[in-house]
Amino acid sequence: MMKTTLSTKTSSSIRWARSGTSAPVLRTEACWPPATTNEGRGPDHRWALSECVGGCLMLEGATAPVHQHLSSLHPADVISVTWEPTGDGKRVISLADNHILLWDLQESSSQAVLASSASLEGKGQLKFTSGRWSPHHTGTQVATANDTTIRGWDTRSMSQIYCIENAHGQLVRDLDFNPNKQYYLASCGDDCKVKFWDTRNVTEPVKTLEEHSHWVWNVRYNHSHDQLVLTGSSDSRVILTNMVSISSEPFGHLVDDDDLSDQEERRPEEKSQEPPQDSVIATYEEHEDSVYAVDWSSADPWLFASLSYDGRLVINRVPRALKYHILL
Repeated sequence: MMKTTLSTKTSSSIRWARSGTSAPVLRTEACWPPATTNEGRGPDHRWALSECVGGCLMLEGATAPVHQHLSSLHPADVISVTWEPTGDGKRVISLADNHILLWDLQESSSQAVLASSASLEGKGQLKFTSGRWSPHHTGTQVATANDTTIRGWDTRSMSQIYCIENAHGQLVRDLDFNPNKQYYLASCGDDCKVKFWDTRNVTEPVKTLEEHSHWVWNVRYNHSHDQLVLTGSSDSRVILTNMVSISSEPFGHLVDDDDLSDQEERRPEEKSQEPPQDSVIATYEEHEDSVYAVDWSSADPWLFASLSYDGRLVINRVPRALKYHILL
């Protein structure tokens, strides 16, 4: 475990470098394109997105002194920005107030065009709190949260495809898609709960966790091993959970009997062994203040970081015993 205290108290998000190293990079005002683009090429590092207070969304050239302001069509503060997880890295979704906007970055690398948009409609002052672009469905689905509701959007028509009303008893703080199961979505909120949804049937959650004692700010699936779920909360704790029953490998690493040689036949006790059960792997209490952000390393699937309000950055590893249990 490595612990670092930052000098700033304004950090509220954490992102890992995409350079192939496992070093964490904190970005409170920027997010880079996805790690890969089509045909396996590297990301388009000419651009970085910066969120600014006052409704300004700036597109910054990383290799040229080019700045593209996207604020003219933004009616309010930018809540969230996210790059398309697949494709050529030239589309961006931003959430501002009650508006969801899809931006197209031109080939000229000097212009950003608003491709389409949609707005929340209903009583009161509806505002988005979080958004996540699904890595599945060829990049055509985005999930958003506002108040206690989770909505799914089709980016081709910017129309709603599902709506989970009262998904949480209080404000929904964060969302994350399972990287290996295309219909599974995780959410967390001020009701101290983490919920897992199958977007094909949203009448009730598939699973619910109630391990935290205060608001849950972040939920993150492991990029490679989706049974590993990380959460951070205002109770100053980070919890690592093994949600194996709803993962892409609910029975662990499967091996066909035909693949075993005569000398490798299973013992009777191994054949009758029950599948792994969902459980809390570890609770990390190195923070002394609210944990606002958690994230997995982009380079090392067993490494993760957490960031608290007091500026403390803590880096931990998945317990070695569990790592080898998953691998072997």
